Amino acid sequence: MTSINASARRQKMRTVLGIAAALCALTSCTVSQKNSPSTSGNSGSSTEALSADEVAVDVAASSEKISLLTELANEFNSDGKLSKFTDASGATRSIKVRIQKKSSGAAATALVDGWNDSEGPKPVIWSPAARSWGAIVNQRLADKGAASIVDMDAPSFMLTPLVIAMPKPMATALGYPATPVGFSDLIALSKDPAGWGAKGHPEWGPFKLGKTNPNFSTSGLSATIAMYYAATGKTTSLTLEDLNKPEVQQYATDVESSVVHYGDITMTFLNNWFRSDARGTSLTYASAVAVEEKSVIDYNAGNPDGILDTGEVPRKPRVPLVAVYPKEGTLLSDNPLFVVDAPWVTPEQKTAAKAFQSFLQLADNQSKVLEFGFRPGNPSVAIGAPIIAGNGVDPNEPKTALDVPEPKVLTRALDLWANQRKKARVLLVIDVSGSMGDEAVAGGNGETKLDLAKRAAISALDEFNDADQVGLRIFTTNVDGQGSDFLDLVPIAEMGTNRESMARTIDNLQPLEGTPLYTVAQSSLELMKQDLDPTRINAIVLLTDGQNSDGNDQDDQQQLQRLIDVSRKDSEGKSVASVRIFPIAYGADADLQVLKRIAEATTATAYDASDPKTIEKVFTNVVSNF
Repeated sequence: MTSINASARRQKMRTVLGIAAALCALTSCTVSQKNSPSTSGNSGSSTEALSADEVAVDVAASSEKISLLTELANEFNSDGKLSKFTDASGATRSIKVRIQKKSSGAAATALVDGWNDSEGPKPVIWSPAARSWGAIVNQRLADKGAASIVDMDAPSFMLTPLVIAMPKPMATALGYPATPVGFSDLIALSKDPAGWGAKGHPEWGPFKLGKTNPNFSTSGLSATIAMYYAATGKTTSLTLEDLNKPEVQQYATDVESSVVHYGDITMTFLNNWFRSDARGTSLTYASAVAVEEKSVIDYNAGNPDGILDTGEVPRKPRVPLVAVYPKEGTLLSDNPLFVVDAPWVTPEQKTAAKAFQSFLQLADNQSKVLEFGFRPGNPSVAIGAPIIAGNGVDPNEPKTALDVPEPKVLTRALDLWANQRKKARVLLVIDVSGSMGDEAVAGGNGETKLDLAKRAAISALDEFNDADQVGLRIFTTNVDGQGSDFLDLVPIAEMGTNRESMARTIDNLQPLEGTPLYTVAQSSLELMKQDLDPTRINAIVLLTDGQNSDGNDQDDQQQLQRLIDVSRKDSEGKSVASVRIFPIAYGADADLQVLKRIAEATTATAYDASDPKTIEKVFTNVVSNF
């Protein structure tokens, strides 16, 4: 068993070693405003010309710490002593730290596949949300016969534990906080035919879990690891043999069976939860979502995604969330500061990077992480507000911190999840209107928007497993020459039999006429609700490059309102969204705001591919929900 204090002691040693290494490297030294995580986070452009004495330290960091890292990098760069060192030749060099946003999963993939310019500047420091991503990178490289590039003993910048966020009344119904709650309790509730009725609240319906895709999201990865630990009763030394036990795999499958849908980021769930709360329906959207502690603080402050847009005023939720710390133990997202040991990183850059590492560990800078809802990575800095009970969290938890498993165990867990995750039933609805035949990029190579969309859709088919059910519908006015607005080309069936015909049919699509968006969206929704499979994630992926254009613009608002009304009700007319629509706004002419309204009505999310070149990445992110 690993106590939180033991984990902190190990972390302190990592911190001390990291600082000592930096100080040794620098013995010859001549020595705020919060932006939203959606900003670029640059503290200096990666393409900006450097002076002869400057050494660039490009930092690829996950979004939750971009604004704080940018602020600290600016302070560091402007400090005439801390940002200088003497190189091996005796010359005084200046350090320029440049912060770039890169999601943990995307950066891990890029490091394994060989970082190219399209991924952004090659990092000198990589700071994913959790150390486990470094282990995955090293293992994936080892599988390819390549050397490790991540030092797993790197210091942490800040910490936040994985928690199970629950509406306070639901947590109370389970006896929390007096009674510890864990994954085993959630499984029991999810398998009970009475659902929340077993706890005296039939009006809440069945137990519903929100969980992000572990291939994309740190909270999803941590939740998957914690789930396996819970299944074995262990808190350390999870093994391949443990993962392969039938009873452990069944436990994991049971957890996944209660999932509402997956997602690439937790913001999808938190924003949807918050909108449901405004309508008074938060208790029927989800029962629990695996998120990081920091997200509970943000949600209860009225800022569910941690981003305040210009002019946005926080509104505290009607029903607050509480952070349930799983009784079986949980993992910490420890935001390591990895100095990448890659061919593109020079000795001078490594020395400069360690200087920035040391700067981030200073007590004054570590105190700043509290302002953002995180715990200091340096254990000598005390935990304080906003990590207090009044914000739905507990500074004395977690009692037990789970160890990050060996790299081979991590990658095996991800491989197993692909089969254990809840299966999906999805209708792909693709716009083939005339504008899809326009050139995708002005002055490009002549490829049309439809060309790029077809390639992206075919590539995304690989994200479905053979047991997922997927069908294909296209839409445009008079698509069949007989006045129809849509045409079903591939019936919904398991991908084990559908995959080749789906890819072949998509590849043969041609641009045609108008864009009857509202008609096809409502018809598709009614079709999916009619044949709803409650054991699966039921959803529609709707790709369109334009606005509703069916030859009659007089009834557009009525059509849209009918669609939204249908979206918010299940097949029996109850006010519960049972099928979710995930629209993709493709190209500059797509009406993103309308598509957001459609997505929000089904407690889903809309995706922005206004730049056609991003469609492959966006399509993959959409499919991560299933």
